[in-house]
Amino acid sequence: MQLAPIDISIICAYLVLTIVLGFWISKRASKNLDSYFLGGKTMPWYLLGLSNASGMFDITGTMWMVAILFVYGVKSTLLPWLWPVWNQVFLMVFLAVWMRRSNVLTGAEWLKTRFGEGLGARLSHISVVVFALVAVIGFIAYSFEGIGKFVVMFLPWDLSTNFAGVDISSEHMYALIIMSFTTLYVVKGGMYSVVITEVLQFIVMTIACIVIGVIAMKQVSGAQIDALIPEGWKSLSFGWEINLEWTKFPEQINQALNEKLSTDGYELFTIFMMIVIFRGILVSIAGPAPGYDMQRVLAAKTPRESALMSGLVSLVLFIPRYLMIAGLGVIGMVYFNPETLFSNGVIDFEKILPFALSNFIPTGVLGIILAGLIAAFMSTFAANVNAGPAYIVNDIYKRFINPTASNSTYIKMSYAASVLVVVIGIGVGFFVTSINDILQWITAALFGGYAAANFLKWIWWRFNGYGYFWGMVAGLTGSLLVPKVFPDMSIIYAFPLVILPISTLGCLLGTWLTKADDEDVLMAFYKNVRPWGFWDPIYKKVKAADPTFERNTSFGRDMFNCAVAVVWQMTLILIPVYLVIREYTSMTISIVVLFITMAILKVNWYDKLED
Repeated sequence: MQLAPIDISIICAYLVLTIVLGFWISKRASKNLDSYFLGGKTMPWYLLGLSNASGMFDITGTMWMVAILFVYGVKSTLLPWLWPVWNQVFLMVFLAVWMRRSNVLTGAEWLKTRFGEGLGARLSHISVVVFALVAVIGFIAYSFEGIGKFVVMFLPWDLSTNFAGVDISSEHMYALIIMSFTTLYVVKGGMYSVVITEVLQFIVMTIACIVIGVIAMKQVSGAQIDALIPEGWKSLSFGWEINLEWTKFPEQINQALNEKLSTDGYELFTIFMMIVIFRGILVSIAGPAPGYDMQRVLAAKTPRESALMSGLVSLVLFIPRYLMIAGLGVIGMVYFNPETLFSNGVIDFEKILPFALSNFIPTGVLGIILAGLIAAFMSTFAANVNAGPAYIVNDIYKRFINPTASNSTYIKMSYAASVLVVVIGIGVGFFVTSINDILQWITAALFGGYAAANFLKWIWWRFNGYGYFWGMVAGLTGSLLVPKVFPDMSIIYAFPLVILPISTLGCLLGTWLTKADDEDVLMAFYKNVRPWGFWDPIYKKVKAADPTFERNTSFGRDMFNCAVAVVWQMTLILIPVYLVIREYTSMTISIVVLFITMAILKVNWYDKLED
């Protein structure tokens, strides 16, 4: 499809506006590293929340979610628990407050407050820097694959070329151009540019989502959906197996759909959900990976505001995003044209989103929606480009190479580090062939390797810097080797069977074979952060030194609030889906549950928030 001139003009105008805005704000970012990477910790929590929601509204993930909604129906709303989306729930309830009390610049620097300054602490510091950079590069590669696949279906020019003997496709050329635009304003403006432009992007995206939801409900009737879907497609419940079988499309399409059901790794759905719930709790308590999500928490003015910011993310993100996902999913289903979705001889379900847009959104409106979706990509990409270099400059260059350099030197190094991260991420992106493959690797393998060490650092006083280092090394190594050593094993099942045991063993051996960390460091950490868990020896020493100190006894309340908030968050996802597919009874029940859970959280969480 070729875009109309007005649609191309809207997209170009939006890109220019974003860059101009980023450069206009850039002077505020050049004072020091705190200003560049955290906005000086002066930005309101609601702007940080909108920015964080915008950064999670990525186009690559949206393409994947549209594809799985088409294939799995309402049960597809459970698959993002792989990330896990609960991360924001645990941050909202208690973790954001714990993290923000540290008053540091990055997740790696935060480790000094937990493990001190010894060799074990320095090793743990290095391990989390390496992890952060691998994660950021992985996300950039993931974004690179998604934006190219999306844009090439709309823009009319064939940009494929040969550079130094290497064939570069149009998909990759378009991705390079858009990434270059985004890198310009992120490098120049730092966190200020990222947050302000992301708020603008979030507004554009929300408008686009509502428009798509309305168009879908006008274009597709409930009867049209019912005529195509298999039994159980509209139900959230599931049995031992996924129990979906496509039979109402032509044979070739049915075969492709059923083959996807059997090869994605979710067919034994009960086992899959058991793994996802177990992993979700573990990874969520571990806290966010050291990236843009953590940077927003550390950038909040106070611990209380960091919790409010995390709660706002779920509230503003899911309803508009799932209006878009459900709308494009049902349009793609009813007006399915497999001939436009073939890629290397097989149907590429990740092209359903651009197919639905290109055929059913009117001129002018399409330009606004595409600007919103490109904004979604730019938000995620910009957030990662801002987060990754913080570790290179603050945790490597400043700490180990040039600790006395001027602020201007650090800012210039930040520019160079941003460009370096982007170049490496794009290089990796050239070798990515499937959004689903890299998504599963990031969520199940990479973040799975992160879980054990970061879970234990909160709850166990004896866990030390050496244990953290060896747990991270073992987890990261396992996540990188599993696809090579066990090529036939689903990466989802590799987490409980291989990655978690290896990482946990590294944590325990590293801790038991070395001495405990300095008690003064542990006491200072425990008194400042006040986590619950197995801290009794340290609690007794803190209590002896300060008889007014009170132990954190809110474990039960926090876990109850997390369970309630998971249900609350799920209703925000289900309500727009049920609206678009005309399941009004289920939608009404979800709305009632939404208000009940909000009332509980108001009394048991919001009213008890403290710094």
